[in-house]
Amino acid sequence: MSETAKLIFRGKEYEFPVITGTEGEVAIDIAKLRAQTGAITLDDAYVNTGSTQSNITFLDGENGILLYRGYPIEQLAEHSTFLEVAFLLIYGYLPKQEEFEQFRHHITYHTMIHEDLKRLYDGFPKDSHPMATLSSMICTLSGYYVDSSDPLNARHREISIHRLLAKTPTIAAYSYKKSIGQPFIYPQNKLNYVQNFMNMMFSVPAEEYILDPIVEKALDLLLILHADHEQNCSTSTVRLVGSSRANLFAAISSGVNALWGPLHGGANQAVIEMLQHIHNEGGNAAKFIAMAKDKNSTFRLMGFGHRVYKNFDPRARIIKKAADDVLKKMGIKDPLLEIAMKLEEAALSDSYFIERKLYPNVDFYSGIIYRAIGIPTNMFTVMFALGRMPGWIAQWKEMIENPSMKIGRPRQIYMGAPRRDYIPVEKR
Repeated sequence: MSETAKLIFRGKEYEFPVITGTEGEVAIDIAKLRAQTGAITLDDAYVNTGSTQSNITFLDGENGILLYRGYPIEQLAEHSTFLEVAFLLIYGYLPKQEEFEQFRHHITYHTMIHEDLKRLYDGFPKDSHPMATLSSMICTLSGYYVDSSDPLNARHREISIHRLLAKTPTIAAYSYKKSIGQPFIYPQNKLNYVQNFMNMMFSVPAEEYILDPIVEKALDLLLILHADHEQNCSTSTVRLVGSSRANLFAAISSGVNALWGPLHGGANQAVIEMLQHIHNEGGNAAKFIAMAKDKNSTFRLMGFGHRVYKNFDPRARIIKKAADDVLKKMGIKDPLLEIAMKLEEAALSDSYFIERKLYPNVDFYSGIIYRAIGIPTNMFTVMFALGRMPGWIAQWKEMIENPSMKIGRPRQIYMGAPRRDYIPVEKR
């Protein structure tokens, strides 16, 4: 007999099904709660509400576990590549060699953007944030590819997925080039995903750009670690917008906007801004560590702890070594990075941080790596969006292909004025 949960409400008893996930997660299915009782649940920010059943990502914050389609993030980080992980998330399995080569070919040969689309960059101010440009340009793709805009058409979905994965690095790199007044660099089919992006970011017509293999590996690793993270703010946004049957480009554009916020994807940018603040105040890391421990202080250490992970962020364990490798290879003497290392040392050895599990998270280390390799601070969240792209796509695709999909429509509890009559302006 299936397990059920009982609710006693206003003297009547109701039963609701209990659903157990493959990794032991438990949910009470309240889909018929309002129909049976007339009541709804109230859960601010949906922190206790499961919005969907998904086969893509498993996250156990208490034990620091992250699985993509059942594969531990540690194994994928060690053995896989970003494009292979993208295939895994989107299609649900690790591809055979021939499948992967075909997938990689499609991504490689869709990297150019329409020449007319390039002219739209002239409409943005020079100091426009790259996330504003990225979101706008991705949404604009809807207007350029009306031949594949039907989300219910499997062939349209496939073409749109390839186009989006391929063109996002180009759009992102052009956003940066526009901001510094340099010419756009065309993508090169001989380069892999990371190499191509970095070449479009940093090469100029007058000089060849050579990407260090250690930097290339670190960036590919960061993209893998950011590829999906269950039903977070931006992913939920993509699903909610996509539930209206909006096309892929429109849904993903909404996810970019959600990611932009400093409480979400902007956290790695906030890390560097915090380090800059400490540097401007004299660079005394110990002083700010003490402030972070003082309950009467308003100062917060950015990049430490995590809303979901109550243990060490498993992604941070992986990327810490990559950050160490990059800093060692680059040999950079940067006061902000030196402050970061002091903060890291304190957090990993100070009992205050250890007891509260305030360990450095993936945002802390990603910010360090991006700064070390010359990516400007306002591009950090764009880098996050590049990594999260396959996860957003996978979540949208899973939802659209679900025959029982419904348009998202949260309820509310109204707390405003009671019913009242309109009073003409002359009598008020």
